[in-house]
Amino acid sequence: MVMNDTVLRPGGDAAIVRVHGTNKGLAISTDSTPRYCSADPEEGGKQVVAESWRNITSVGALPIAITDCMNFGNPEKEEIMGQFAGVVTGMIEACQILDYPVVSGNVSLYNETNGKGINPTPAIGGVGLVEDLNHFSTAFLKRNNDNLLIIGKTNGHLGQSIYLKEILNITSGLPPKVDLEDERKIGNTIRDLININKLDTVHDISDGGFLIALAEMSISGGIGVKLNLNEESMNHRFLFGEDQGRYIIALPDSMLTSITDILISKNIFYQNIGKSYGEKIIINDNEEIQIKSLKKIHENWFKNYLKE
Repeated sequence: MVMNDTVLRPGGDAAIVRVHGTNKGLAISTDSTPRYCSADPEEGGKQVVAESWRNITSVGALPIAITDCMNFGNPEKEEIMGQFAGVVTGMIEACQILDYPVVSGNVSLYNETNGKGINPTPAIGGVGLVEDLNHFSTAFLKRNNDNLLIIGKTNGHLGQSIYLKEILNITSGLPPKVDLEDERKIGNTIRDLININKLDTVHDISDGGFLIALAEMSISGGIGVKLNLNEESMNHRFLFGEDQGRYIIALPDSMLTSITDILISKNIFYQNIGKSYGEKIIINDNEEIQIKSLKKIHENWFKNYLKE
């Protein structure tokens, strides 16, 4: 007997599995950001829980609970025990404010090589409830001429970002702060927009920042984007900063006024940065790349890495 209860496969913000025999689903995600936890254990602990909550929210599910796998080095060393205590403190605060309890978990300690411990790595598995599988959101672009909005304020925090590490080879600095109250307000509004207003395209902004999130949406949907950024936004801080609590949404003109009115009424910052369009990512009619080329780079990076 084939049940076919996988509704949305992994690859976006969260997978969705049908609760068998019903029209409800469970949204499932896993997250971990060791570089944040190493630089600031308490803030990293907040962030990993918040990102899990955000990923579950992005598909329109109500986050219910998490399980954790706490991977650390030798706790007999003061600095390692300090990391553990800081991460747990941050996780507790996030779980309380986001109403996202830990219901199970395990701890893996003494993870080190030649006396050097791994980065503190709390791995979070989150689960949430999709009330009605007739509607949920996904991360891929679906239509040409959809408006692209960044929800949440972009301050351009580059500390501990993928951009600094991979492009500039800088691993110093602190991770972005997590405003848990703002996280909850914005996320709850996004969930309502999905379930009440039938918003169908949402992606959270995390590793790599806004431009990477947008590229993921384009690659998975096979649709390009045409960005119109003001002078203040044409910098690496805006494009690759990893400020927390942000989402990208895509919506047709017919929904734009009603959605932005809701955002304004709830005092949630948003920025309209362009439209889905064609087969390229185009920034201000100057910088551009074909989606097919970007997809090829994305899918062949490991093979190319092994050749180096």
